[in-house]
Amino acid sequence: MSHSNSTTAVFYALAANLGVAIAKTAAAFWTGSGSLLAESIHSFADSGNQILLLIGMKRSQKQPTARHPMGYEREAYVWSMMVAITLFTVGGVFSVYEGWLRYTTPHEVENAGVAFLILLVAAGLEWLSLKGALAALQAEKGERTLWQWFQETHSSELMVVTGEDLAALAGLVIALVMLSLTIITGNTAFDAAGSMLIGLLLIGVAALVGREVHSLIVGESADSIRDSIKDYLEQQPCVVRVLNLWAINHGNSVMVTIKAELTPDMAVADAVREINAMESRIKEIHPRVQWTFFELDNAD
Repeated sequence: MSHSNSTTAVFYALAANLGVAIAKTAAAFWTGSGSLLAESIHSFADSGNQILLLIGMKRSQKQPTARHPMGYEREAYVWSMMVAITLFTVGGVFSVYEGWLRYTTPHEVENAGVAFLILLVAAGLEWLSLKGALAALQAEKGERTLWQWFQETHSSELMVVTGEDLAALAGLVIALVMLSLTIITGNTAFDAAGSMLIGLLLIGVAALVGREVHSLIVGESADSIRDSIKDYLEQQPCVVRVLNLWAINHGNSVMVTIKAELTPDMAVADAVREINAMESRIKEIHPRVQWTFFELDNAD
């Protein structure tokens, strides 16, 4: 996945959310809509989240040091986890709290036409942001479904942006439906319930994103790369058997460790030459592989 593609997707999302957040906030105070206020909180939280993602992406590009010889690419995962926590607290919990306050202390919704217009404009901007994120991830996603990609991707920033955009569109639908019910029935409980539903939606998305990012932080296997390398090694005449093989995501890079048994009685110089050739070919086939550690053995 191109780093520039991820950066572009995050900037699209930031621009869309800032514009939408300002418009939603003005309309929420004008109309008194709890659902619209929850949506404005959501958009401001998303804007802050995109800034955190950009910081994480920038810091992940720092050069390796003696203390961190593999570099800082995993730092993007840490900042993505911060985004998940922010989405949960600021976006989700606060929206539920605000909705409960409006349910127990009803506020009349005024100027519903303005609220509808803002929500429709917001939906259009969020769709453009989501479209940009989907275009950025398409090359990595390939033939997989969006859900499969979400579970397997190493691009935490794209995962977060896509999850936020999907949650934003779903939240806007909830806000439109609940605001409509409030206008039709005159019962402001629907609008308050909309705020709480949006909050629960954000908490759910934050939990899903947090789970996937946690897996990346701990050290998630790049399964497709591992399987491909294993198939390649088993086809080499000098390899008797592959005893163990790891391929671990490290941001946009991958670390590969191999334990294999080579042909018996092979001279050391010949073994070194074969290993170097295989490592070079692996990196050629899989550009994300930055480190390979090859161990000769006859038992795991």
